[in-house]
Amino acid sequence: MIRFDLQPRLVGNLLELRPLRDDDWDDLFLAGSDPLIWEGHPARDRYQAEAFREYFRDALDSRGALVALERISGRIIGSSRYFWYGPEQNELEIGWTFLARPYWGGEYNREMKRLMLDHAFQCVERVIFLVATTNRRSRRALEKIGGRLTDRIETRTIRGTDLEHVVYEIRKARMSA
Repeated sequence: MIRFDLQPRLVGNLLELRPLRDDDWDDLFLAGSDPLIWEGHPARDRYQAEAFREYFRDALDSRGALVALERISGRIIGSSRYFWYGPEQNELEIGWTFLARPYWGGEYNREMKRLMLDHAFQCVERVIFLVATTNRRSRRALEKIGGRLTDRIETRTIRGTDLEHVVYEIRKARMSA
């Protein structure tokens, strides 16, 4: 089995994804400090420094977080993560993704997910995405890139509150078809 790198450097036409570093705080917070980014998310206050700092610390601790840099400017415009899900770590999850609003609308998210999925499919046949049931924008974005809603419901604790999440999946066979 291939040893999977949770923090690769991935380069596309629009984006470069690279491992999150301690010194990315200012630039990543600047990208994520817009309240509209988080309005559909269960952690709606993540645009505030204290809440974002918790997100940032969790991302660093995960050892699977990547920052998205716009290739033209070199600016950090968002973030995403890989995470081995489940007690046997038999499912690879992509999540905790956000992009600054000027990069909404599909092209950047599509490329970010394509880069991450191509890398993931070197090691796994299926990738999952957990999305809060109320997060309509993220659900639509996943459906636009081929995510299939499963019957699974998972609970994730966000700031001490248990929240239901639906599970989407993308299979390697669907990407290569």
